[in-house]
Amino acid sequence: MWKTLHQLAIPERCYRLSGRAIFWLAPAALVTLALGWVWGFAFAPADYQQGEGYRIIYLHVPAAMWSMGIYGVMAVAAFVGLVWQLKLASLAVAAMAPIGAVYTFIALVTGALWGKPMWGTWWIWDARLTSELILLFIYMGIIALWNAFNNRRTAGRAVSILVLMGVVNLPVIHYSVVWWNTLHQGSTGLQQTIDPAMRLPLRLVIVGFLLLFITLTLMRLRNLILLEERLRPWVRHIACAGERP
Repeated sequence: MWKTLHQLAIPERCYRLSGRAIFWLAPAALVTLALGWVWGFAFAPADYQQGEGYRIIYLHVPAAMWSMGIYGVMAVAAFVGLVWQLKLASLAVAAMAPIGAVYTFIALVTGALWGKPMWGTWWIWDARLTSELILLFIYMGIIALWNAFNNRRTAGRAVSILVLMGVVNLPVIHYSVVWWNTLHQGSTGLQQTIDPAMRLPLRLVIVGFLLLFITLTLMRLRNLILLEERLRPWVRHIACAGERP
């Protein structure tokens, strides 16, 4: 297993494998999202309490879920980078951070749009909302810290430490509706309790957001690899030959 991991961590091999994966993942993400959104926004029935307004779940729920999921993956990559000194792990963290920040921003904005008609307010310093906002600030801090150092090894080490420190916020976000009396609804098993006609497109969109995250991460990772390895002969060969994966 570790031999395979180290083989995959070779920049040139990772670059080429990522290109092949993107070829399949990008269309899969687009098709899955298109099916989920068309089904959810156009054909799923209206909610008996929230009417048409509930449809924002097809943006809010997957974005909120993966805003935390992406951070969890970043934490694993940061740990691997620190313990086994894999440079590619730090690049993966840098590649994922902006995507996680965008997902978190989408979750906050759509949550506000949902909250106004349902709760009567755009924003309140609710435990769930506040901890999600803190997650956005952590993502922004990671991005800023990565760009604050010219030495990539130092930047990777500093970012990995910050990522691992920020992990403490994930259980706060998840359990905030249990630990405190919040305005945000509690954990109700949304995917199990709603009508199948609403649930199935939601699951499609959740999978689509995951596939989109993986696709964008691999695209960014390839760019970071080229930038980091720009003096290597194989990168010069790609630049001169205009090679496509």
